[in-house]
Amino acid sequence: KISELQEEGMNAINLPLSPTPFELHPEDIMLEENEVRTMVDPNSKNDQKLQELMKVLIDWINDVLVGERIIVKDLAEDLYDGQVLQKLFEKLEGEKLNVAEVTQSEIAQKQKLQTVLERINDALKVSTRSIKWNVDSVHAKSIVAILHLLVELSQHFRAPIRLPDHVSIQVVVVQKREGILQSRQVMEKITGNTEYRDAFDTLFDHAPDKLNVVKKTLITFVNKHLNKLNLEVAELDTQFADGVYLVLLMGLLEGYFVPLYNFFLTPENFDQKVHNVSFSFELMQDGGLERPKPRPEDIVNCDLKSTLRVLYNLFTRYRHVE
Repeated sequence: KISELQEEGMNAINLPLSPTPFELHPEDIMLEENEVRTMVDPNSKNDQKLQELMKVLIDWINDVLVGERIIVKDLAEDLYDGQVLQKLFEKLEGEKLNVAEVTQSEIAQKQKLQTVLERINDALKVSTRSIKWNVDSVHAKSIVAILHLLVELSQHFRAPIRLPDHVSIQVVVVQKREGILQSRQVMEKITGNTEYRDAFDTLFDHAPDKLNVVKKTLITFVNKHLNKLNLEVAELDTQFADGVYLVLLMGLLEGYFVPLYNFFLTPENFDQKVHNVSFSFELMQDGGLERPKPRPEDIVNCDLKSTLRVLYNLFTRYRHVE
């Protein structure tokens, strides 16, 4: 909900900045006035779930790169310069990247890292708003940025691994005010609920004939309502991908007109489509539904299972609406 989000934002802004609870390294004290830096609370690094997540990701990378004479032992130390990320992405995507093999200087490393991350971001099709890593944070060995990146990669390429649920890292935000270092603590969520197996997984894996029945039922349901606007859906996979029909459908089901300035009626790019789908998710939550499990990006990328999950939720809630 927008109000909750605003409140969360307000809390984050208004949290009292207290003197730092642990020893800061001298290099962290070299802050300019009002400069802000974030770092992981050292106590948070021993969290069992975080350790487990890091181990699962390290084992996965080493499995993928088994023939490359590369063994990763520490995510931050081994991935910051882009070399391992390059090899990992090439293996997963099945294409060679046009970058220098070995780079020594920091400038060359960052240039290479920039190229590697740009290609990864393209492949992941994540909207610019939700990218939680960049050249500077990865090169500075930010474990938060590197974990976000690896979790996205593993999910996008459907890695055969099970990520632990609800992993968060305690992050300390340090700022220099009037010459004094102040800090506040923020919880950074790395994974949410990763257990996705449900009725749809079973349908997809074991009952393709039943899947067609579900698709027909859902097409009939959405068209019953979209026909009121002289719209018709034939393909569930693709016709909801830009979010427009999802937004209009929510208006029809809940009985209101959605103002056109709230969404893009003819979205022109990936980010605008993600905006539309995210907005439709907000409308669903306003109507009392739980937030849909899939990410908006999954719908935009025409992931059928994700699209069916969202539509099926609407069907179970609104099937008696005339």
